[in-house]
Amino acid sequence: MQLGLVTSLARPGGNLTGITRLSRELLAKRVEILRELLPDVTAIGLLANPNNLNTEASVHELRGLAQVAGWTLHVVTVSSESDFDSAFATLVDLKIGAFLHATDALFNSSFDRMIALANFLHIPGIYAERTAAENGGLMSYGTSLTDAYRQVGIYVGRILRGEKAADLPVQQVTKIELTLNLKSAKALGIAFPPALHARADEVIE
Repeated sequence: MQLGLVTSLARPGGNLTGITRLSRELLAKRVEILRELLPDVTAIGLLANPNNLNTEASVHELRGLAQVAGWTLHVVTVSSESDFDSAFATLVDLKIGAFLHATDALFNSSFDRMIALANFLHIPGIYAERTAAENGGLMSYGTSLTDAYRQVGIYVGRILRGEKAADLPVQQVTKIELTLNLKSAKALGIAFPPALHARADEVIE
C-alpha cells in the first residue's frame, strides 16, 4: 500500500492483487534468534539498501531492539552488487559479532555472494530465505516460498475462471521456516543450542 499499488489489502480496487510475504516484521525475530545463538555478542551489523522505502523504519525498529538487548547496531549500506565486498570489510573493521540483512530484492538475489563473504570472513549471519541456508548460509528464518507459490497458483486459477483481481484480497504468507546448517556452524565454530535445534523446520547436515 505504501507504493500505492492497491487501495487496501482487503480490497485492492484495481487490476492488481497477489501474495505478500512477511518481511520487516521478521527482522525482530531474527535478532532474537541471533541473540539466542550468540549471547555473548555485543555488536551486530545490519546490511541495508538506503534506496528501499522500508529501510528507515527497519533501522529505527532494530535500533530499539538492539538497545534492549544491550547490543550496538551498526548499519552498513549496500545499494548495488559491487558494494558487498566493501560492506563486509566494514563489518570486519567494526568487529561485529553477527549480521543480518534488511528486506530488499538486492539481498534476495545476492545470497551466494553474501554467504561466500560471510563464511570466508567467519561472520555468523541469519538470512531471510531458506535457500540461503541450503546453500551454505549459517541459518535462515523467513516465510515459505513454497507456500507463497501455492497461493499464487490458486489465484491464477481463480482469475482464469473469471474472477476480478479487484475482488481478490492481497493474501499474506504466514508459514514461517527456520533452517539451520550444521556444516556451516561447525566451520564457524558455533554449536546451535538444543532449544533452537528443536524448533528448526529443517536441519542441514
